Amino acid sequence: MDFKIRPWQSNDLESLVMHANNPRIAQFMKDIFPHPYTKEAGRKFISFATAGNPVHIFAIEVEGRAAGGIGIHQQEDIYKKNAEIGYWLAEQYWNNGIISKALNEIVAIAFNRFDITRVFASSFIHNIASQKVLIKAGFQLEAVLKNSIFKNEVYYDELIYTKFKNQSTFT
Repeated sequence: MDFKIRPWQSNDLESLVMHANNPRIAQFMKDIFPHPYTKEAGRKFISFATAGNPVHIFAIEVEGRAAGGIGIHQQEDIYKKNAEIGYWLAEQYWNNGIISKALNEIVAIAFNRFDITRVFASSFIHNIASQKVLIKAGFQLEAVLKNSIFKNEVYYDELIYTKFKNQSTFT
């Protein structure tokens, strides 16, 4: 299925709210990603996403509409050579290979646009689909953090997957 990664736009609000307001997506997201996902939350997010320079939070456009998001979050201080990759996709587009391809694109953007050597993404232990797309995109499991996630009054293990700019240098 065709898609493109592009900056968020104010006219993405309706599509963002429609697709993001899904408990099956929210269950695997940080609490900053609200549920229910309201228009006010969408406005705040688009304002935040469009303020970055360089742009580092992108919409995933499918069939002409914003249907997900993917972002590069460079770390600070002694972690400045690292960036966290976060992503989500509307449920109706799951299992079409979009996220694994989008991950490859965003990793290339991250390594070209930012002075980093390592990208990482985290997954809830029970989010098998996310783990599969990370592996398909060439990420490797680096760590299991026991009970590091506390979501909806439950503790979960967190899996950290990584990819290096020059993979052979760090293996």
